[in-house]
Amino acid sequence: MRRQRKAKIVATLGPASADQSTIQALFEAGADVFRFNFSHGSHADHQQRYDIVRAVEKAVGRPIAILADLQGPKLRIGQFADGKIELHAGQEFTLDRDPTPGNSERVCLPHAELFEVIAGGQALLLDDGKVRLEVQSCDGQSIRTRVVNSGTLSDRKGVNVPDAVLPIPALTEKDKRDLKFALELGVDWIALSFVQRPEDVLEARALIGDRASILSKLEKPAALEQLDAIVQVSDAIMVARGDLGVELPPERVPGVQKRILRVCRQHGKPIVIATQMLESMITSPVPTRAEASDVASAIYDGADAVMLSAESASGAYPVPAVSIMDRIITEVERDPLYQNMLDAQHETPLPNRGDAICSALRDVTRIIGAKVTVTYTSSGHTSLRAARERPMAPILSITPKLATARRLALVWGVHSTISEQVHNESEMVTAACQTAFKEGFAKVGDQIAITAGMPFGQPGSTNLLRLAEIWAQ
Repeated sequence: MRRQRKAKIVATLGPASADQSTIQALFEAGADVFRFNFSHGSHADHQQRYDIVRAVEKAVGRPIAILADLQGPKLRIGQFADGKIELHAGQEFTLDRDPTPGNSERVCLPHAELFEVIAGGQALLLDDGKVRLEVQSCDGQSIRTRVVNSGTLSDRKGVNVPDAVLPIPALTEKDKRDLKFALELGVDWIALSFVQRPEDVLEARALIGDRASILSKLEKPAALEQLDAIVQVSDAIMVARGDLGVELPPERVPGVQKRILRVCRQHGKPIVIATQMLESMITSPVPTRAEASDVASAIYDGADAVMLSAESASGAYPVPAVSIMDRIITEVERDPLYQNMLDAQHETPLPNRGDAICSALRDVTRIIGAKVTVTYTSSGHTSLRAARERPMAPILSITPKLATARRLALVWGVHSTISEQVHNESEMVTAACQTAFKEGFAKVGDQIAITAGMPFGQPGSTNLLRLAEIWAQ
């Protein structure tokens, strides 16, 4: 089943999308990657969904990527004696290390490491920013604050600290258990939550190795200070606008999103735009016009993928949400302005053989009107470099490795297929022509452009560009 678009769709699975018929319907509606949110559900739930996705993959005959999203170090306050309290602007309120249930004057903050970095003048945001506290002082045992805006605060609400790099591990003990389980399942991507520095990614890489690719979620302003380094050590990036939108002023989020997009394009790393893209479709069969515009803007900007969270996991209209997202992407990509914007955003190739070949591939494809760009890849590197160039023709990725084909399902413009390993250039051209014809990308007489690395099967060796014409099959 070939997609008639280049940007991809990530759909989160949950209670509203847990059975085989719904998951297959989501794929048929346009989902390319299924996200398992380890903040919710048991390992048994995820095992069941994994088995269903792989059954759907086998039925449709197309590689499907699975993304395991780890919860990360989410900070929360303790509990209140009466379940909730009312806070009023101007009053004093204390967060301390005393586990006793709280009241209108204090509550426990069960994260000892925070008391080491909090200082007067910083802000604490509670319950997704609904309550803002200004820190007056911290003595290592209690944080005295002044309430900036009135609001209700209840048990276990989240805490955001926008003004500090938190001395907390990127992987909690729960995350490590979930990571071990996800890798044993065989997921293709691991999403790391609340990444603040490149060391967070390297810590996970030491545990993951090459068993899965790493997607770093940017949710904290601290990550922006080392953005370039984080992008370089990650395999992909997600702009997680939920927590990022809490810790940053709303007016800054669009500019930050574009900045992250630009850096990812420079390094050729896939980027996913996520959170509240079609939020109203949790309860409504159609999105707002503003939401449709939000999705479209991400596509015009060159994002590799857009993501649905609660819309497909727990909403009332999971399949229509994927369907409308598919239609929005398709409509944008039909617009002549879309290719003009991609061309305007085109990044200068990096000074290496792979980028040089794929830059030439982009030009050749345009000049001769090639119907498809065929990439031979073992590790996925060649297809990723080709996608960085955003060529006009779709990218038909051919690999002997199922794991590589699945991971590439997240990448802009890439249609992944599995084939046997080729051993010489003649076999490569023959297989490329046959696959392009069989998959519906080209017909007899059409020109195609082919790139690969020689010797075949050696990762990161992209050094060959070849043109071919489809002959009678």
